[in-house]
Amino acid sequence: MATPDHAVQRAPRRKRTLADWVQPIVFIVFAVSLPTIHNALGTTGDSWLPLTTLSFCAIFAVFGVGLNIVVGYAGLLDLGYVAFFAIGAYAGGWFMSDFVPVSRFDFFGGSQNVKIPGIHLNFWLVVIIAVILCAAAGIVIGAPTLRLKSDYLALVTLGFGEIIGQVATNGGAIAGHNITNGSVGIGPVDEANLQPFDLIPGVPTLVGTFDNDVRYYVIIAMLAVFMFVSLRLRDGKLGRAWLAVREDELAASLMGVPLMRTKLWAYAVGAAAGGIGGAFSVITFGSIDPSQFNFQVSVIILVIVIVGGMGNVYGVVLAAFILEWLNYTGMGQIGGAIGFDNLPNWEFLIFGLILVLMMLFRPDGLLPAARQKQVRAVEAQLETLGTEGTA
Repeated sequence: MATPDHAVQRAPRRKRTLADWVQPIVFIVFAVSLPTIHNALGTTGDSWLPLTTLSFCAIFAVFGVGLNIVVGYAGLLDLGYVAFFAIGAYAGGWFMSDFVPVSRFDFFGGSQNVKIPGIHLNFWLVVIIAVILCAAAGIVIGAPTLRLKSDYLALVTLGFGEIIGQVATNGGAIAGHNITNGSVGIGPVDEANLQPFDLIPGVPTLVGTFDNDVRYYVIIAMLAVFMFVSLRLRDGKLGRAWLAVREDELAASLMGVPLMRTKLWAYAVGAAAGGIGGAFSVITFGSIDPSQFNFQVSVIILVIVIVGGMGNVYGVVLAAFILEWLNYTGMGQIGGAIGFDNLPNWEFLIFGLILVLMMLFRPDGLLPAARQKQVRAVEAQLETLGTEGTA
């Protein structure tokens, strides 16, 4: 006998644990305290904990949270995430500078010189444009390729990342049009106009490349918003579908999960984070250098997800801050402290060693996801039962 529709009950909501409340508080305290520690250390803080490096760490944390949706939630290997970084950055370059050869169009932009031509949009509008462009790019690359699996999907995403990188470097004359200004790049870009948030006491109207304190807090605020979105998606219907696809595609499809649509949502949402980070990178660097959009960036972001703990948002953020601090500042400072100035030249060896040690002694990352810990526990129990049965 068929069950009436009104008798069908929703799945019970997941109960909040102590970790669900502690981890956000720890993240907020950790993120907010870093500039305070920098200022308290004085010249030592300028050397060991520069605010520009902290901004880079926060940007890569945004990238990590985005890729975590694709890899950690949905289980789709992506080796071309740098493409979304590039698209988001160029969105900022196109709409916050004099690059576009048109008479001046200013919509609450950050350029105060009224004689500068080009398009000068409000920074938040540029972020929205970057999100839309990257989400569309994720759908375009995902729609024809997500039927592939494992190594084949990884190779396709790798190719997509390399294509975008080459377009950035050689896009100065495509069909007679200047798309990216080639290897020269785009710059300088406008300051970020934070209207209407400048109505909040203490928030300035314009934030430029050298406004380190304010820029860092703005990036952290955007990171916190996207972390909240990521966590809500994980606990919702779409997030459960992602996790089901990650564990077993065949079982998920038999249970009625639309595989293509679910995967496309993962790519689109993950790519949106790339657009956000790319837009923020423009105001951090002050210009666009196409040489930075290389395969190494995709690998670093993937390493951040793996080291932090696939599926755990807070672990990914922690790994981003640790690894990017080592990458930009830590290697040089540690090398100078121990009298080994060439330590930065051993960067890849050290990162490789970190990965090997993590896979040997903590394969689930610094902060494993709760589901992953449960899977490990079940596997250990089954292994114990199998050993006892054999004996």
